[in-house]
Amino acid sequence: MEASWTSLAVILLLTLQCEVAGSHPCQAPERKCDFVCDCSDCTDEQSCGYRGEAFKCDFEEGGICGWRDESLNAAYTWERRQRGRALQDSGPASDFTIGTATGWFLGVTAVRTDSLNTAVLISPVMKQSSPTCRLRLRYFTWDSGHTGLGSTPLWASLLHQDSREAVVWRPEVISVRGWREATIFLGRIPTTFQIRLSSRRSVGQRGDVSIDHLEFLDCALPSPLPGDTCPEGMLACKRGGCVEHRQVCDNTDDCGDRTDEEDCAGIRICDFEKGLCDWDLRSLSNLKWVRTSQDNISTTEPLKGPGRDHSNNSISGHFLYVTAPDGPMTNDWASFQSPLLELTNSSQPCKMVMYTHQFGPRSGGLTVLVADKAIYPVWQRGGALGDVWVKAEVEINTDSPFHIVVMAAVRDFTYGGIAIDSIVLSAGCNVSSAKVPIPTFPKPPKNPCTEPSKLCDFNPDCKDAEDEAKCGDFSYAGGSSGWTDSSIGGQGWMLQRNASVKDEFLYVSQAPGQQLTEAQTRTPLLGPSGPVCTLSFDFGLIGADEHIGELSVRVVDSRLGVGPKLWEFSGRTGTEEADWRRADVPLAARKHRFQLEFEARAVKLSSSSKIKVTNVRFVSCHAEDRPSSPTGLSCNFEDGLCDWYQDNSDNFDWTVVSGMDHTIRIGRSLVVDMWSPSLRGAFGRLLSFLQPPNANDQCLSFFYKLYGPNAGVLNVKLLAGLAFESVLLTRSGAHGNMWHEAHCTIPQQHTPFQLMFEAVRSGFDGQLAIDDVALVPKACTVPRLCSFEEQSCGYTSSGSTRWLHLSGRVAGAEAPRTDHTLETELGYYMMLITDVNILPSGAVTTLTSPVGQRDKTECAHFWYHMGGGENPGSLTVYVKPLKGDRVMIFSDNLSQGDVWHHGNGNIPSNLGDWQLEFEVVGAGGTNTHVAVDDIVLLPASCEGQGSKCSLESGMCSWSNTQNLEVDKLDWEVTSPDAETHYTIPGQDHTLGSEQGHFLFFPSSSRTPANENARLLSPHLPPTKGTCLTFWAHKPVSADSELKVWRSSKGHVHELLQVGEVSATWKRFNVNIRSTEEYQIVFEGIKGTWGSLALDDLQYTVGIDCNGKLTDLQSKKPDDAGGIAASVIVVLLVIGTFIALLVCYLRKQERARGSSSSSGADGFNNEVYDSDLTRDHVNVTQMQNHPMAAGFNDILTSGSSEVRGTEEA
Repeated sequence: MEASWTSLAVILLLTLQCEVAGSHPCQAPERKCDFVCDCSDCTDEQSCGYRGEAFKCDFEEGGICGWRDESLNAAYTWERRQRGRALQDSGPASDFTIGTATGWFLGVTAVRTDSLNTAVLISPVMKQSSPTCRLRLRYFTWDSGHTGLGSTPLWASLLHQDSREAVVWRPEVISVRGWREATIFLGRIPTTFQIRLSSRRSVGQRGDVSIDHLEFLDCALPSPLPGDTCPEGMLACKRGGCVEHRQVCDNTDDCGDRTDEEDCAGIRICDFEKGLCDWDLRSLSNLKWVRTSQDNISTTEPLKGPGRDHSNNSISGHFLYVTAPDGPMTNDWASFQSPLLELTNSSQPCKMVMYTHQFGPRSGGLTVLVADKAIYPVWQRGGALGDVWVKAEVEINTDSPFHIVVMAAVRDFTYGGIAIDSIVLSAGCNVSSAKVPIPTFPKPPKNPCTEPSKLCDFNPDCKDAEDEAKCGDFSYAGGSSGWTDSSIGGQGWMLQRNASVKDEFLYVSQAPGQQLTEAQTRTPLLGPSGPVCTLSFDFGLIGADEHIGELSVRVVDSRLGVGPKLWEFSGRTGTEEADWRRADVPLAARKHRFQLEFEARAVKLSSSSKIKVTNVRFVSCHAEDRPSSPTGLSCNFEDGLCDWYQDNSDNFDWTVVSGMDHTIRIGRSLVVDMWSPSLRGAFGRLLSFLQPPNANDQCLSFFYKLYGPNAGVLNVKLLAGLAFESVLLTRSGAHGNMWHEAHCTIPQQHTPFQLMFEAVRSGFDGQLAIDDVALVPKACTVPRLCSFEEQSCGYTSSGSTRWLHLSGRVAGAEAPRTDHTLETELGYYMMLITDVNILPSGAVTTLTSPVGQRDKTECAHFWYHMGGGENPGSLTVYVKPLKGDRVMIFSDNLSQGDVWHHGNGNIPSNLGDWQLEFEVVGAGGTNTHVAVDDIVLLPASCEGQGSKCSLESGMCSWSNTQNLEVDKLDWEVTSPDAETHYTIPGQDHTLGSEQGHFLFFPSSSRTPANENARLLSPHLPPTKGTCLTFWAHKPVSADSELKVWRSSKGHVHELLQVGEVSATWKRFNVNIRSTEEYQIVFEGIKGTWGSLALDDLQYTVGIDCNGKLTDLQSKKPDDAGGIAASVIVVLLVIGTFIALLVCYLRKQERARGSSSSSGADGFNNEVYDSDLTRDHVNVTQMQNHPMAAGFNDILTSGSSEVRGTEEA
């Protein structure tokens, strides 16, 4: 009884504690969603449009943070989604936060209607915000369907307590396939509010407008500081907290209770709510300023007006506004002025504070002039600054009565304008009753010496290079004055010039802006630029502290907007004034005009802590500047990119990486790491300099590595004419942790052209690299791999009818429905129609490869498809030396159904120059065909059909399926010696060494859980008993799965599920029976950690695991090639032996000179070993290892259909 009372007491106590916790003061409604963590665990700031103390929402585990869809109808809405398993033809390539297909974001649905639809996303209710409150987000706008984004594909607005909506953000309408960063300036909101994100379109594809990674910054009102009083130079707010004195009486409620705006005697504030105050809007220009509100301008068109006033942050608040007229624009400027003011003195100058809104391309800039005896400028701010009210301060000292004149420059574009609000005049600005004469007007600026498009284009067009003198290049006398401060926050850039010592530099100082943003300074519009354009400058972050601040460089493209950081530095360069460092930032070719921007943020501003920039130079930037390297496009990347450069219109760059090149293994290569957590977007492109027309075919050769279970795609493209792209070569899927050689023919070009290496980030778990690029003026030799996806690879047709380069989508009903490479109807192959009406019985047609030459025996692998009906004809493969008789290496003449079959044959060594011939002889069939795909040449003898595959010379006849409906990942070949990224076994099974190769499948966080990879055997004949033998490695802690299947006609039957395997290689035997043609399938299913590995795969067709012959043995099509090749090799060996014997008997010495060949000038791929499979490591056979002599020892198993045995 006592125990039960004790238990009841404990339950009551816990219940009481829960109730107390639930009613904790930090959870009070007035404390929720106010951008302050009142609870120690910040639970009061959950589901507020953000979550936690970071005030961030990335749409991952926390869901959508309280955001909800309130679209006007179901035709167009917002949804939380992932990219999906494959790269889509719309929407982002990944989310922004994680950067893979597993990451979440919010995107719009597809829409196709006759009228505009608006998708609306709304936040939870938030409490009041500070004047510095801003929302930083990543957004995506891409017109994937080429239907147009419309005028308002995305905008943001504030929904106030009174339900009035004010537009606060309108990004430029630019179609870019990549995430971009933007800042929405919310400003001071004294009541509860919500944020709306809207998209308006009539036609668009799914995900083409998306958002991710929302961060609310500096939104909380001032919090009490430690101690009872505010530090010197700060004002105490009644509600707690302190503000700086420079924030007092500036018509912005920085305290949150207007304490800082109460004691403002003698200061004149005009918020234009009740009129113009004393400001005069009369002007000599036909273009006029008007007093208005957003209510009066428009409440339905997001692009019209500033969206809100500054004083009240609402659509009903008033301001002064000027924009281009609806009709013809006769003047491009407008002005207004103050009443006449008294002269000032240095002890009490006239200080004016105003807030400006300079939005859209119509905003040409603002200038403040003083009109006393003359008219002269005292302040200016150029261009557009975005959707934000920016604080400006102007100090005036003059010994005469004066007017303040505010002048705006307006451009004749489609939208935008300039607004001014909350003008504050200090006590030193007193109205005067004096009579003054009309001041002298300044002389108008002289006309430019050349047309605007040639100003600052890096090429002097005028006398004394006047057109380039004020563009930001310090090598010109006035070049430094070309940099204009565009800061909107409390830090800005200033120019220090000392003509006597020729000392000039840009430096960061305090600025009047109220936003807590970086200091920014920009050049005028520059360019276009050439491929080797470089920004060079000296910089210093100097002071006693370890961390002085950050400095970065951006490009602001005239069409694409603000780009990502090209260069950045954080920390300190030194403690002394002379501690400068040099930076060279490649800008490369840019098609559009652009501005350069220095962006900086100092931890603190003081005389002993500085951020400075000097000696700015634009090096080799003219569009025609192309200082070619000695090797041209032939490049091993040891000393730069040669005549290649990074494209600036893509999403990411190729990176020069040391220690994994093909040339010397410790050198450099160009790499795209799909593993990189910072990589975003879909494409990274490397472009060649513009090449002259070529009268004959050229050959581009290179080595590439495409490694990992989800590595993406490598394309080689040719750009000609109006940026028309044609694919010369494409590679995708797993290619092993080794270098491969590739060739592609550059066909004759009548106009200048460019070449491109393109990395497509369709996957996130792998690595793509290129090295040893060479361009030679001759036709390519036979390629080592031809998938026919891009071209016919130089294969030519001859005979009675032509082989056709087709895909299943266009080939017709009698052709293969899918290719072998991609296993889709979009994939290409070479096909010959063998219908009797096209290829009569006995007629011959041949598909011939380019010329090849190898000094080692090689294996030609290929896949062929014979079907459509009975008697498709015969397919015979020959090796044809240029001198001598051809040798048959393969033959088949049976209709195979709708199935791709594997064939191979040995190409003997020492044949000199040779070609492959795929010869088809008609047999009188109806609706028949023969097709060929995926021709691969491997530098090793073919292993016997169904005998064994050690993976030391590639994957033999095994292949990864590329059918995305079956799997999304790949099995990959690697070796411990070459592996640097994944956790794998320390040695293979075949050689028992670090140099040995095997297949593996990792469980990586870069791909979703439970994704699979399927490895397929060739199609095998029906059997009463075939033995499959393999060795597997699976760490005890690995949670991935390994299954073995038999697949036939789209149906699978499980043969074996591999359970726990210790940290050693284990052997498995599986008996297979099938009444129909089938494939063996190894399926790996991804877990959260560890990897699966396979080695020494073997199947013995017609012989079971007891060694019993179960099927009648028939001659295989491949036997002809093997016998022919064997005969050739034997004859060559005998001939060589006889020659040596004769030489020995005659005792004659033969002089053997070292042969040499001189190639074309520059870099030539012929100096590199083309043996690709061992990554330039000589493997010594370990005869003491039990597998050194092969692995055809078959363990005896029981008589059941599936029986697994294992051996350490």
